[in-house]
Amino acid sequence: MTRELDFRPENVEVGTSFFDRVFHNFIRLEDRWQPRQVFLFSGHMIDTPDRLTPRRFPPEKESIAAQKIADTLDQFGAGPDDLALTQGACGGDLLFTEACHQRGVKMHWLQPFAEPDFIRKSVVPGGEAWRKRYLAAKSRLAAPIRSIPDELGGQLPQTDPYERCNLWLLYTALAHGADKVRFICLWNGEGGDGPGGTAHMYKEVRRRSGRVAWIDTRTLW
Repeated sequence: MTRELDFRPENVEVGTSFFDRVFHNFIRLEDRWQPRQVFLFSGHMIDTPDRLTPRRFPPEKESIAAQKIADTLDQFGAGPDDLALTQGACGGDLLFTEACHQRGVKMHWLQPFAEPDFIRKSVVPGGEAWRKRYLAAKSRLAAPIRSIPDELGGQLPQTDPYERCNLWLLYTALAHGADKVRFICLWNGEGGDGPGGTAHMYKEVRRRSGRVAWIDTRTLW
């Protein structure tokens, strides 16, 4: 997993062999909290005011998407024994986060950039109301926000930060057991505006676990 993420490759070989030797001396897995289910989410950001075509997530459809995300979580019986992972972007990510908070699910955000850059790229484009919702949701997270620059190291040549973050989110979920992962996506089934969108995450999830709840926006509105 660390090799595919390009996580400090010069240290990986030494670190993994050392970890194998000393792991049992400082951690007991049975003493760690383990979630009953791990919800992983990816979905469209809300359309910006200047987006003319293609229209993927019109702001007037927000309540429809929010209800469908909530219904999907309820179908899985989401609750305080579960963990949820997403980035926290305006649109689907924040609707998912708010629905998880309402059900007591422990929410973690993993982001491809340092938080100020993430807010500028993925929250503020939706408008001031989304920035306020981001800050309100952040205050209820179960753990501090984690970012690739802090956790995995800086940007690497020929490595897209969004694809790297997708893999990081997915591997974090799978670390709790592939049978626990439930991937929820709010998606139109098409490629995104660039690398690393929901299409990429969907493909990677299907390659590894296959547990997908696809909210298809083509039929939702």
